[in-house]
Amino acid sequence: MNKRVLALLAATAASAIYGANHTIAKGLMPDVIAPFGFILLRVLGAALVFWALSLFVPSEKVDRRDWFRIVACAFFGMVLNMLMFFKGLSLSTPINSSVVITLAPVLLLVLSAIFLKERITWLKSVGIGLGLGGALLLILFGLKTQPNAPNIPLGNMLFIVNAASYSVYLILVKPLVAKYSSITLMKLFFLFAVIMNLPIGIHEFTNVAWGELGWSSIWRLAFVVIGTTVLTYLFNIYALKQLSPSTIGAFIYLQPLLAAFIAVLAGSDTLTPLRGLAAVLIFIGVFLSTRKPRTV
Repeated sequence: MNKRVLALLAATAASAIYGANHTIAKGLMPDVIAPFGFILLRVLGAALVFWALSLFVPSEKVDRRDWFRIVACAFFGMVLNMLMFFKGLSLSTPINSSVVITLAPVLLLVLSAIFLKERITWLKSVGIGLGLGGALLLILFGLKTQPNAPNIPLGNMLFIVNAASYSVYLILVKPLVAKYSSITLMKLFFLFAVIMNLPIGIHEFTNVAWGELGWSSIWRLAFVVIGTTVLTYLFNIYALKQLSPSTIGAFIYLQPLLAAFIAVLAGSDTLTPLRGLAAVLIFIGVFLSTRKPRTV
């Protein structure tokens, strides 16, 4: 099996795990653990795993000029990104989260135009407008509250910040994956993420009744730490060695399908016509904005 196929399989597996995460993580907040405490658990658990794995691979010397980029990757990929997603998920719903974050490829295109000077055609501009319109439809005209979702519009806005932050991370991390191993990058990213998240999440982390957790909560927490954090970041870093950031971003399209199926099956969320319309607008917007021009 060639490396590109393995990279595609890794990106697919990461999207499948993310799709399940929308419902699994939602079921833990806020009764078992609050969102910022959850993030601290995620990055702390992932840091321990990656530093343990690093004992079995050759160590690498990091160039001095790369340290700022590494810290920036940690901030956008493991701090701002995670905080906004989990806080948004505690306020909104699994299906809304999975729909809104499909804006990531559109935002990635906009950021690439700003930072990488990529040209945006009129067709891509229409796509950007449709995608943002779909997100605004959910924020402005969707349900404001529902059981276990106290502020849906604010939660949906935080998902947009989450998608933008992850897009910045994909742009920043691409040069690093060509120079360093996945384990080296992940152990450093999550070390800095623990340092940055510690003052934000320590209060909520220590408020958890750890000794009273049941098996249902334990396996869900383990899934989020090992599956959604360790495996997905490892899979995406591996995939980035063979694929472009925009290709990785395109795999996010799988998440709403999987997340909606799991959420409805679990009874934690429902599909509505408005959500369906918003999803269609976002999907069309993403398709147009990421479509490659024909070569004659």
